[in-house]
Amino acid sequence: MKISARAIGNNMTELFIGNTTILFSYAAPVAAHRYEWFRQHGTIFVVTEQRWCAATSRHINMWLKGAHAKSVPQSFFDDLLETAKWKWT
Repeated sequence: MKISARAIGNNMTELFIGNTTILFSYAAPVAAHRYEWFRQHGTIFVVTEQRWCAATSRHINMWLKGAHAKSVPQSFFDDLLETAKWKWT
């Protein structure tokens, strides 16, 4: 599984894990997309339900560029990263 990261702005980073892209705002994973999620969620984008700071909300909105996203618990991102860690190691 290929893993890479790219800084896309001040305190904004995209983490690419296989076919999944995860947006980090500061050190927190706050949004993600994967094309296979369309059937399950009705969209390829998911965002955290957790409210962080105003800057993080701006980061998410900039990243989505107006696309529809489903809100999911923050634990979704924790599980996503944990699963990727086990597949990578």
